[in-house]
Amino acid sequence: MSSEAPSSDDEFRFLAGDAARVGRSAPLPRVERISAPVAEGRAVSGLRFGGPADPEFVVLHGAGLNAHSFDPALLALDRPALSLDLPGHGRSDWRADADYRPERLAADIVTALDRLAGGPVALLGHSLGGLTAALVADARPRLVRRLVVVDITPGITPGGNAGAVVEFITGQRDYASIDEIVDRAIAFGIGSDRTALTRGVALNTRRRPDGRLEWTHHLAHLDALPGSGNGDPHPYAPIWASLQRLEPPATLVRAQHGILSDDLVGEWRDRLPNNEILTVPGPHNLHEAEPVLLASIMRGLAL
Repeated sequence: MSSEAPSSDDEFRFLAGDAARVGRSAPLPRVERISAPVAEGRAVSGLRFGGPADPEFVVLHGAGLNAHSFDPALLALDRPALSLDLPGHGRSDWRADADYRPERLAADIVTALDRLAGGPVALLGHSLGGLTAALVADARPRLVRRLVVVDITPGITPGGNAGAVVEFITGQRDYASIDEIVDRAIAFGIGSDRTALTRGVALNTRRRPDGRLEWTHHLAHLDALPGSGNGDPHPYAPIWASLQRLEPPATLVRAQHGILSDDLVGEWRDRLPNNEILTVPGPHNLHEAEPVLLASIMRGLAL
């Protein structure tokens, strides 16, 4: 049976299925597309869960994903939240200089949150979004009351520990079908649930005039991911200083089958001895594979 998603331009068409998947019995919350102007005439786009109330949570996705990656987790969480498309992803504008290093992303996210978040929030970032979130929390300590970093540390080597992610995003530029992309994602260990993967792919691809599918995010149209092409094996190391300045300390959520080695986790422990580390079952894209678990972690850490 084909796992092709129905053809539709309705970006919210999967919400009912997402709610059923996470066992949500309450009616669907109000979910709307929002945006905020940032530098150079660009805009950061995202999704607001729970209507006009000030968000209690803000989530940032990883490289090659988008704000909808967190839909199931936020439906399980059931609290006012913002899920933002990083610049160059989803419906946020692409950067003309194609510079998607965490420090560039963080500057735009800070500007967006100054406009969209009315008070202190719990900020969770996955992968590239986690490195970005650390810089945002350091830049706006009064805005971020708690930071959660999912399956990434500043010690990561883009071409080493994250090599599979880099190859998955940049190694193939176009596809014949959603099924082909899902097969590739499973082969690269991105996930194993075909239904969840199909949903994610459908919300992150577009069909070209020649009928082939391509990713909508800018990274898939570049030769290298942020930090992977400058010859520095540890391009994100300066972010350690941001994490060390945070009060209260950040929490690292390590996916048991993710990209963090024991050495990287040990380095986090050595550099940030007062910061909590949670190891949980699941792959790198934990929010897509284990949304109920991640929602539970978020709920507990935000108290």
